[in-house]
Amino acid sequence: MVKVTVCIGSSCHIKGAREVVETFQERIAKNDLSRKVELGGTFCVGRCNEDGVSVTVDGEYYAVKPENAAAFFDDIIAGLAG
Repeated sequence: MVKVTVCIGSSCHIKGAREVVETFQERIAKNDLSRKVELGGTFCVGRCNEDGVSVTVDGEYYAVKPENAAAFFDDIIAGLAG
């Protein structure tokens, strides 16, 4: 199981956290990965100065923008869940 956590704190919310979460949810459903990917949210992870929404995948940190969330999911998350 791949654990994906998206920051939904105020700074990340402004950067598009909702869109990132929605994109990940759509990709999980589209690729039938609900048994392989656990998607959750958290409040501030302390990386508010990063250029993007704070996302961790199995504990590894990434900054994801809404416009690249689908590609990020396909490249990183789906690859690990494969």
